[in-house]
Order: sequence, then structure tokens, then C-alpha cells
Amino acid sequence: MEETDDIQSCQGKHEEDIPKSSPFDFAIKQFQGKRSSPGKRKEQPSAIKKFFRGFDFGKSEGEVRRKIEETEINNSGADDQSEKEDLSVEDGLSHLISEAESPSGEQRFNQFMQKLGKKPNSKNLDLNNCALSAADVTDLASLLPFLPELEEISLSWNGCVGGTLKALTIHLHHVNLLKVLRLNNCRLTAEDVTSLGEAFELVPQLEELDLSWNSNIGGKLSLLTKKLQKGCKIKLLKITDCNLTAKDGESLAEILNVIPNLEVLDLSINKHIGCSMKVIAQDLKNVPGLKELNLHMCGLKQDSLQGLDTALQHLAELRKLDISCNKEIGGGFKDSTAHLASLKNLEVLDLHQCCVTEEDMTVLSQVIPLLSSLQELNLSSNKNVGVSSDPLLGRLRFLPKLKSVAISNCGLGEESFSSLAEAALHLPELEILDLSWNKCVGGNLKLLLGALKLATEIQVLRLNSCNLVAEDLALLNSLGHAYTAMLTLLYMLNLCVVNTAMTTVKRAMTISDGHTAGLPVEGSGWGVC
Repeated sequence: MEETDDIQSCQGKHEEDIPKSSPFDFAIKQFQGKRSSPGKRKEQPSAIKKFFRGFDFGKSEGEVRRKIEETEINNSGADDQSEKEDLSVEDGLSHLISEAESPSGEQRFNQFMQKLGKKPNSKNLDLNNCALSAADVTDLASLLPFLPELEEISLSWNGCVGGTLKALTIHLHHVNLLKVLRLNNCRLTAEDVTSLGEAFELVPQLEELDLSWNSNIGGKLSLLTKKLQKGCKIKLLKITDCNLTAKDGESLAEILNVIPNLEVLDLSINKHIGCSMKVIAQDLKNVPGLKELNLHMCGLKQDSLQGLDTALQHLAELRKLDISCNKEIGGGFKDSTAHLASLKNLEVLDLHQCCVTEEDMTVLSQVIPLLSSLQELNLSSNKNVGVSSDPLLGRLRFLPKLKSVAISNCGLGEESFSSLAEAALHLPELEILDLSWNKCVGGNLKLLLGALKLATEIQVLRLNSCNLVAEDLALLNSLGHAYTAMLTLLYMLNLCVVNTAMTTVKRAMTISDGHTAGLPVEGSGWGVC
């Protein structure tokens, strides 16, 4: 019993030595458990312990109060920092989720093209005549960073492109492989032209630039040309019907020495540029590789023609020369063809509606037969072709590569028509023959019978308003064996032969598989010189 009492006495003393836990201690332990992350962060003393650790009961009441306020501020700052970290994590997760849900650049491009009814092509962006809005142009600009392989952009016939081009050009550095840019009939403004000029350095591979049918370019071409840098790779430059002025012509002449690779230059339907053609012609020597020169309806005069002839000596690679519809050059050929005969590679020569005189015909009769590579010759709407005593048409026999001969409305007489018929016997590759508006053909088509039988390659025979008679139509009817040419027999003006004509057309237009093709209506829009 005594031993038991001793044990109990010892236990009682032991319990007295161990301090008892108060409710306040329990609360502190719970607070510490919530503020710490087990296993990952060192145990930090609680704010309350920090408070009591530094609490000195000997201090003044003001110091105590200040200490309490500092502790509360520190605790508040820690809580705010924790909340900011939590918000930052949430924002990051939201951003990642948003990126995962948003479409990729390729998907956006495909959706854009699908909206316009076009098939996506990462190399060729063809949006011609798509009724683009200003917003569409802006959307397109935002897609350029996702099209690094783009080589062609065609936005032609979209009027709303005008005034918005800068939104596109500032992103062209994303498509520095661009080779072709077509902006026909886009209503470009002076600001657009300036923006385009500034973008040239962003697309160093550009080879084709077509700005045709933008009338506001007139008088402002220098805004574009002054930005071109030496060594520019442009091979094709088309500025058709842009209301160019004489000053624009001078600006154009100045850039010919910085685009030595130019192969195609089209200035057609700019009636006021003829005044500066002599200046342009002087600088054509800087583009010796030029293959196509289109000066249709450019207001050329006789002195312009002389300057152009001088330039031809530097253009040995020229394949096409179009100086048609320049009525005031008539009479100037006699002094301006010295170098025309040297164009051994010339394949297309268009002189229609140039008011050539009989003296001109005398010279051309000597020069044209020397163009051994010539394939297309257009002398239409020049009355003196038919009445000239010089046998130009007879000398076409020396051009066996001819595929197209157009001499409509040339005032042919029986003698000149007979010469042509004889020459046609030596043109085995002839595909197109246009004799429209030559009244002498009526009743004399038999002269052409031999050539038509031999011309197995012929595809188009135009006989508009030729006063054909029943005998002529019977002759055509006899050629129906394998003759699949597109016969145009409009405006025959002989009602008595209409039925025969329709029979002839149906037979002539019968294709080898037995089907009949529809006959297109073709009229002549050319005037008379």
C-alpha cells in the first residue's frame, strides 16, 4: 500500500511539473497549422507569437499601440500579396485556356477565304472582284504574318481597297518572298501610291506590278517611282489607263535605269504621255531585255515615233510592239523605220488605226517582210493598205510563221485581195484571218479557195460585212469536210443568201465529235483612218 501511494505521489509531482495547455495555446497551434504548408515551407513563427515576443510590458502605452499597428499592417500586406499571387495564377490559367480555344493563324486564313468563296492557297492570294470592304482589307493585313510563303497577291477590281492600302503595306515585311502584286481598278489614292512606294524595300523579290485602271495615279507617279531602288527585280510594269501626264512620263523615264530586268512595259490608253515619249525612248536603252512594249492609244506623234525607232536598236529581245490607235503618227513611218527591220525576234506587230499614208506603206512594204519571226500582224483600219501600189500583202509570203493576219476595213481592191490570196498559199501555219469590212471580198472569195484548202490550221475566218453572195457561201459550204474554223459572216447585207449562210455556218462549225458549236457574234469596234 505504501508503495502504491509513493507511485501516485510521484505521478502527481510529475504532472505538476508539466504546464497545462490553455485554450489560447490551442488557438495559436491551429493558426500556425493553417499558415504553413507541410513539407514544403519552413515553419514560420505566427504573427501573434511575433507580437508577444517583442511585447515589453515596461514600454509606454504609445509604443505598444504603435507596435500593434505595425504588426497589423505587416499581416495585411502579406495577405494582399497572397491574394495577388492567387489572382496571377488564375489570370495565367485563363490566358492559356483562351489561347487553346482561339483559332490558329492558318484556321483564321481558311475562314477568311471561305467567307469570300475562295479556296485557300498559301502561295497565291487571288481575291479579284470579291467586293472586299475596308474591314476585309484590315483583316487580310492581320493574316499576312501567317503567310510567309506568299508569292502572289491579286486584289484587282475591288474599289474599297482604295484609301486602305496602307493597312496592308505596313505588313508586307511578313511576305518578303512576294513576286506578284496586282491592284487593277482599286481606286487607289495618292496616299495609297505613297504607301506602296514606301513598301518596295519590304518586298525585294517583287517581279510584277500591275496598277492599271487607277485614274488617280495620274500626276502622282513620282510618289511611287522615287522609292524604287537600284537593282530592283521588277520584270513587268503595267500602268494601263491611269491618266498619266507628261510629268509622269518623265518620272517613268528616270526609273528605267534602276529596273534593268524589265521585260514588259504597258503604258496603253494614257493619251497625254505621248508628249514625254521622246524622253522615255531615250532611257529604253537601260532595259535591253525588254520583250513587250505596249503603247496603244498613247497620243504618240511623228517625233515620238522617231525617238522610238532610235530606241529599237537597243531592244534586240523585243517580241511584241503595239503602237496602235495613235493616229498622229501617220506619215512618220517613212523616216522612222530604220531600226524596225533589225528586230529579228519580233513576233507581234500591231499598227491598226495609225492612219498610215501611201508613203508609209512604201516603207513598210520593204521592212515588214524582213521580220522573219513575225507571227501576228494587225494593219486593220488603215485605208491606204488596200489602195497602195506597193504589194505589201503579196510579200507576206516571206513570213511563213504568220499565224494571225488582220486587215479588216483596209479598203482592199480586187488587185490587193488577189495578192493576199496568192500570199496565203505560203502561210501553212495561218490560224486567224480577218477580212471584215472589205466589200471587194464579195463575189471574189473563190480567189482565196486554194489557200483555204491548204490552211489546215485555220481556226478563225472573219468576213463581217463583206458583201458575200450566194456563190461565196456555196464555196464555203464546199469546205465543210474537216473545216472547223469559227466563221463569222455577220452583216452580209444580202438577205437572199441568209438561209444559205446559216446552212454554211452549221456545217463549218461542226466539231469532229458531231456536236455543233454556237456562233459568237463579233463586230468591229475600230474606226477608219
